[in-house]
Amino acid sequence: MNQTTKEKAIFAAGCFWGVESAFRKIPGVLDAVVGYTGGHIKNPSYEQVCGGGTGHVEAIEVSFDPDKVSYTELVSAFWNLHDPTQWNRQGPDVGEQYRSAIFVFNESQKKQATISKEVLDKSGKYEKAIVTEVRDAVEFYEAEEYHQRYFEKKGIDPTCHV
Repeated sequence: MNQTTKEKAIFAAGCFWGVESAFRKIPGVLDAVVGYTGGHIKNPSYEQVCGGGTGHVEAIEVSFDPDKVSYTELVSAFWNLHDPTQWNRQGPDVGEQYRSAIFVFNESQKKQATISKEVLDKSGKYEKAIVTEVRDAVEFYEAEEYHQRYFEKKGIDPTCHV
């Protein structure tokens, strides 16, 4: 029996429902879970995070098979899912909980995310500088069950940003 290798990645790109839906479609992604990370209180609720002041962001934790999709490919997908030049907002969603961030688990992820950010920033694709944070991963708290696979459950178009 061949056991699948599994690694994790955490991305924050605004509204977590659309980000989760997009990552689930990438071959090699084994799972994507919405939740909260980067803040200073334990076990935050959606209401607490949306109210601001917890320091948490809406994020997704991606489990992936590195033999089928590389971390660099996931970072590239992340850049294409949102506008990384917007500070504390994405589309109509405003607040620290919607900031752009990559939370890394090791030095390899940190190096890949940082290089990718620098290359994209210098590419001229954006008029403004990229404000995405690259930070060490901290505790990830799964969001309430009704947020998991939200668009799939509701049967609606998987997009948050207009």
